[in-house]
Amino acid sequence: MSTSLLRPALVLGLLSAVGPFAIDMYLPAMPAIGADLGASVPAMQGTIISYFIAFGLAQLIYGPWADQAGRKLPLYVGLTIFLIGSVLCTIAPTTGTLIAGRFVQGLGGAAVMVVPRAVIRDMHTGHDATRMMAAIMLVISISPFLAPMAGAGLMAIADWRAIFGVLVLASLASLAMTRLMLAETLPVAERQPVSIAALRTGTVKLMTHRGFLALTFLGGFAMASFFVFIASASFVYSSAFGLTPTQFSLAFAVNALGFFSASQLAARLGLRFGAQAVMVRATFGFAVFTVGLFALGLAGAANLWVTIAGLFLANACLGLVIPTAMVMALEEHGEIAGLASSLGGTLQMVAGGAMIAAAAPFFDGTVLPMLAAIALCGVLALVLSRVVARLPEVQAPA
Repeated sequence: MSTSLLRPALVLGLLSAVGPFAIDMYLPAMPAIGADLGASVPAMQGTIISYFIAFGLAQLIYGPWADQAGRKLPLYVGLTIFLIGSVLCTIAPTTGTLIAGRFVQGLGGAAVMVVPRAVIRDMHTGHDATRMMAAIMLVISISPFLAPMAGAGLMAIADWRAIFGVLVLASLASLAMTRLMLAETLPVAERQPVSIAALRTGTVKLMTHRGFLALTFLGGFAMASFFVFIASASFVYSSAFGLTPTQFSLAFAVNALGFFSASQLAARLGLRFGAQAVMVRATFGFAVFTVGLFALGLAGAANLWVTIAGLFLANACLGLVIPTAMVMALEEHGEIAGLASSLGGTLQMVAGGAMIAAAAPFFDGTVLPMLAAIALCGVLALVLSRVVARLPEVQAPA
């Protein structure tokens, strides 16, 4: 990757990783947090659901605002809100307070998901945009490796509150990075005034655009599979498989390795075979691996190593699906990239939250309900891939 792409990709990737760190870092501590606060497993899963709900809804605000005010001001505000939420989580005396703090974190964390995608669209289209998105995914992919291990390490020397204290420091570092290392990419002349009429027009355009919806929900159900894993894995791996927080963090990292590796091939394979063709085939692979793993679970064969291996292969397919779907969904909507990014992100969070909520009543501490929900995500993504396969190729030439 050229230097002109690498530096902004690194900065945007580090900013975008703040949100995933807020999820991944405290996963090893969830059973301990529940024991300390006297919370049930569903209540602890509520700390994740509240984050996703706020994260999804807030994107509807940051996108149009970023189109109107430029890209940096929404980042400043979002990171400040995230900072406040992190402080609230650090001092939370009850589960209710922790859920509220997570909600506030989600309200702020949405900014570092929406705005970087709009910045990419400001700077590049086509295969350059896919390469930059993949580079950002490379940085974000460090989170599933480092964040759980960092959380487990902190649990070894302090209690769970130290994890949220680190997120406070990460918020401050991100504010400094935005101020010093990120240029404004939306010129004043290209900014769109925020008005109800303009938002309605843009929203109607996006919600009636078959390609935007198909690509958004394809990526959404692909991401939802990982959200289900996040909400359930710490309890499944500790109760069903008997792992310690450190062992869980290592297993979690292995499951993320497939995504991390494959995402770096997305642009290269897209250039050679066509982005849509790669995404459709990778979605098929994702469905095959998730449904196959569920079938093994039904047969009683989904032990720890089988589960890790199956999720590794499924996540490798996601590494090809998600970056390409994000870029293609925005490709034809450059004039409303902020709104498209925010609406797409909201719809994807809704899909993820719905899958967690749907799976929660069936959670019994075993691996089977988790694998069933992940397989359902694979099937839904496969259905949407048939719609994407019939879309005209929208990627710009290299």
